Amino acid sequence: MNESSGNILVVDDNVFVLDSTTLLLKGYGYTVSPCGDPEEALIKLQNDNFDTVLTDIKMPKMTGMELLEKVHLYNKEIPVVLMTAYAELDVAVNAINKGAFDFIIKPYKPDYLLRSMEKAVKYYRLLQIEKNYKHRLEEDVIKRTQELADALSMVKSMSEELVHRMTIIAEHRDTDTGSHIKRIGLYSSKLAEAFGLSPYMIEKIAFASPMHDIGKIGIPDSILLKPGPLTIEEFEIMKTHTKIGEKMLSDSSHPSIQIAASIALNHHERWDGSGYPRGLKGENIPIEGRIVMLVDQYDALRSKRPYKKALSHEEVIDIITKGDNRTSPAHFDPKLLAVFKEISPVFNEVFNTHQDVLLEFNEAGNI
Repeated sequence: MNESSGNILVVDDNVFVLDSTTLLLKGYGYTVSPCGDPEEALIKLQNDNFDTVLTDIKMPKMTGMELLEKVHLYNKEIPVVLMTAYAELDVAVNAINKGAFDFIIKPYKPDYLLRSMEKAVKYYRLLQIEKNYKHRLEEDVIKRTQELADALSMVKSMSEELVHRMTIIAEHRDTDTGSHIKRIGLYSSKLAEAFGLSPYMIEKIAFASPMHDIGKIGIPDSILLKPGPLTIEEFEIMKTHTKIGEKMLSDSSHPSIQIAASIALNHHERWDGSGYPRGLKGENIPIEGRIVMLVDQYDALRSKRPYKKALSHEEVIDIITKGDNRTSPAHFDPKLLAVFKEISPVFNEVFNTHQDVLLEFNEAGNI
């Protein structure tokens, strides 16, 4: 087929009309499939690609109107042109209203038939071009969207890894376990979700909470790594890590870093007002600070330190909910504390699952 031709299915039970119409259309470059039986025509339609169907409107086995309906059930876009006599003109007009592309009055004039076929073929091919264009456009949009999503995911992952590595630098100056910061993020996420915060806030708190102690990078080793109790003066210096962390993270335009700055500043504030650095009380403490204060307390009690042994999950729950000589339930948001008690088995699972792997060496120096 060349560009000007088309593939036309001609249906007519009159052999003379069928042959003459086929001969005329072939003479003008069209590929023609003649068919005297409408049911056979439907089978051909499903087995070949046609640009147009040209059919007589009055046939004994199936009328042109019925064939029109069946063709459009199979392919709603393909143009159907009806051939009709003068006496059937009203029927032909009704067929146009029901989706026929055009009608030709028999005996037809060859030039009118050719113009009608040319219009029908061009119409169908333009529809296919438009459909293919839309399909390619949709594929391109999907591809570009996926590429953008992959790029954003890569940037997000890189940002999270960079923050994680920076946090480890500060954390390793203070603790034997690098998994502490990972657990803080998981605890905070679980507690924020159970407390009913929005998915947006849950994601931001999970990202920001591991940076709670980043300000400790500004505390002298002689204080930060001291194995025994701190003096009053040393503790006052230690408390400044909250303001140092907030200052390191402040003035950012990114919501996650803004929340991280808030957590760094407020994660030692207590519900009863006995915390630091500002002695905030109750709901004056941002919710992200209240969450991280509680989960940090849980993990600190569970973890072994040079100056203390590790406690069991049951012992820590007892201390946080009932108190001891250092910890009081009054330190925590009572609503958060109630949620914490409900989901405490999740905390135990997180702690047991995320532990640092200690490498042991044999005498030959192999792991």
